[in-house]
Parts: sequence; structure tokens; C-alpha cells
Amino acid sequence: MIGILVVSHEPLGTALIQCTRHIYGALPPQVAALDVIPDEDPERAFEAARELLACINDGSGAVVFTDLYGATPSRVAMRLAAPGRVAVLAGVNLPMLVKAIGNRRMPVDELGALLVESGKRAICHAHE
Repeated sequence: MIGILVVSHEPLGTALIQCTRHIYGALPPQVAALDVIPDEDPERAFEAARELLACINDGSGAVVFTDLYGATPSRVAMRLAAPGRVAVLAGVNLPMLVKAIGNRRMPVDELGALLVESGKRAICHAHE
């Protein structure tokens, strides 16, 4: 099963995965977050992300979400990318994360494309 890691500005990643606990009644397996604290050494954050990724990836691959493209958490996450094995997606939102948890049996690259579309569709005017 594909692992899921959220690498983001503190405390967003932990908050998002705690929302999945609320939705599913328990924290889904192979899901983790790395909250990058202000002024954290990017190398230290990368090593922590690499260790978390190793813990949640059973060999099926992983999706790494990040919040803001180009920021430190995003740069850390992008270093984890491996075509066909680890997809990195910026702009995480809760609908993307929930969709990822429910579709972890497909190939990583296909799941990545599905999640980008799902994330875009989740953004709408609430009155429509």
C-alpha cells in the first residue's frame, strides 16, 4: 500500500493527518507528517523526512504532499522524489489527502495525477 507523507510548515501536516483520524475513526496506516519549524536546518528536516518516508513506504511507493511550492518544506519534499516510486505534490488540501488514503492501491504516478485533479476540483465557491 502506498505510503503518505505530509511535509509542511508547522503545524499544518500534523493537523491534516489528525483530520483523517477524525474522518476514519483512527489514524490510517502508513501516514505521517513532518512539520518543519521556523528556522529549522533544511538538512536536518530532509534527514527527518527521509527517515519518516522509510517508515511508511513498504516498497509500494509513496506520495509526499507539501503545502507551499518553493518554500523550505517543499524543497525538502522535492528531494524525496523518485519517478515511479515517490510522487511529490505541492498545494496539499484535506480532500487530496482523503482521496490519497482511499486510492493507495494504484501506481504512484497514476495516483499523483488523480490527486492533482481531485485537489483542483475541491476548490470551489461554496454557494455554487
